[in-house]
Amino acid sequence: MQIKSVIVFVVILVGLFVLMSWGKVNQRPSQLDAASSPLTVTEKLYDFGTIKMGDGKVNRIFRVTNPTKQKVELKSITTSCMCTTAYLIGPEGEKGPFGMPGHGGSVRPADELIKAGETRDIKVVYDPNAHGPAGVGPVDRFIYLTNADGGTLELEIKALVTP
Repeated sequence: MQIKSVIVFVVILVGLFVLMSWGKVNQRPSQLDAASSPLTVTEKLYDFGTIKMGDGKVNRIFRVTNPTKQKVELKSITTSCMCTTAYLIGPEGEKGPFGMPGHGGSVRPADELIKAGETRDIKVVYDPNAHGPAGVGPVDRFIYLTNADGGTLELEIKALVTP
């Protein structure tokens, strides 16, 4: 009986090891693991302070600059939550809304070429009512701007939501 128990234990152990290895190989890198972007921004974080649900949506504009001597192709803009959307404001007008991957369909490409020295505005809109009455309290949301080389610039908004 002991040999059978040892064999079962070894098979289970090997099976767990194989499953863990397979899971690690198929794991997608997080936004935080991405390389940094050449794009810069004057402020990466904006705190709305205390906002009331009854007052509705709030927004903030972040100014993004390409300080390099080469063009940067902005491929995507995504957000960390469905309560947050972003819009790209460029020479041809406003593109968007850009939102959370997997929410409301596929992520649309930004496909924006930012030449050396140029700037673009990113309008971030936060809806304090998106989570319903349970959405009160502190919030911390992120906006990810990913360029063609895989570099990501992370923007952040915070607020304290009251009923």
